[in-house]
Amino acid sequence: MAEAALQKLLQVDGNEECADCGVSGPEWASYTLGVFLCLECSSIHANLRDTSKVKSTRADKWNDEQVQFMASLGNKAVKAKYEKHVPPFYYRPKPNDCQVVREQWIRAKYERQEFIFIDRQEPYSAGYREGVLWKRGRDNGQFLQRKFILSEKEGSLKYFTKFDGKEPKATVKIADINPTFQPVKIGNPNGLQITYLKDFSTRNIFIYHEEGKEIVDWYNAIRAARFHYHKVAFPGSQDADLIQKLSRNYIKEGYMEKTGPRQREGFKKRWCTLDAADRRLMYFKDPLDAFAKGEVFIGHSDHGYSVQEGLPGGTQGYRWQFGITITTPDRGFLFACEKEADQQEWISAFKSIIARSMCPQDYVMEAYFKHKP
Repeated sequence: MAEAALQKLLQVDGNEECADCGVSGPEWASYTLGVFLCLECSSIHANLRDTSKVKSTRADKWNDEQVQFMASLGNKAVKAKYEKHVPPFYYRPKPNDCQVVREQWIRAKYERQEFIFIDRQEPYSAGYREGVLWKRGRDNGQFLQRKFILSEKEGSLKYFTKFDGKEPKATVKIADINPTFQPVKIGNPNGLQITYLKDFSTRNIFIYHEEGKEIVDWYNAIRAARFHYHKVAFPGSQDADLIQKLSRNYIKEGYMEKTGPRQREGFKKRWCTLDAADRRLMYFKDPLDAFAKGEVFIGHSDHGYSVQEGLPGGTQGYRWQFGITITTPDRGFLFACEKEADQQEWISAFKSIIARSMCPQDYVMEAYFKHKP
């Protein structure tokens, strides 16, 4: 009974999660590599024709030899081989990550075998990277080719409008960068958003490359540079703590309506982004705007910050019915959501930040917001 034996293997420690993204309950397997996979990761394996061949653990037929092969390996053994030398900064995809991140992780592991031997490490570990990426113009919205240079030694990411230009159009400190994949927002499967602070205000750069490997290598090169920066800035810190600082996805994004500080202006539709790590809500006229129209610092509940469902009585000018009131020590901010589910998700996200204690850097940011011109 090969099928019954296969189902028992799914209960073995390590096999109960996808070998590549960690989602629970995998129902597929690579019977040439010996790993159990989720549907999304198995679809990527199906394209590695010379490396991996996949079957459903429920719908497909298995013979005794194939099941014995799976039993001789399994997720723990295969990961120990193919992930032996994954650099600490290299991003390991999670279940909700986009396709390009998953695919390049899987190809790096099994197809290119980058992590079996240290000498196969890609140039993302070198501390320097130079290349041409498509960048969205700040004003015209067109994507044009720009030369980018990442230098760990100089602690910066630069881009140039001319390929032979000596003076960069912009220089961004590695310490301030947050790269995050945004394929849906950018409208390209390899779209990457680079966010940084410029004079304490948010600045966005939107880029992509035609090749998935190239953009993921840039992403990991930025993470590598930030990892080495934090190793110097926070001596004695554990790698596991530093890894949390390298890049982050935003806890919540989407459209809300917002009114002005006097709360008498009409509500206007704004694209809102909540950065839990920096405790900031940013709002934009358009999702691809280079600069935020405004930002709200979200402090701790002990310092006068709170969030409530609904809007104050007498509020006018809103079209969307599901209101949110954010209270800070200085003023209130009024937002409205189109759907109740969105309202509850936003409120839950705000509450998770308000309940978290503030660190010294948070107090610096709060002080800036209080004295912001």
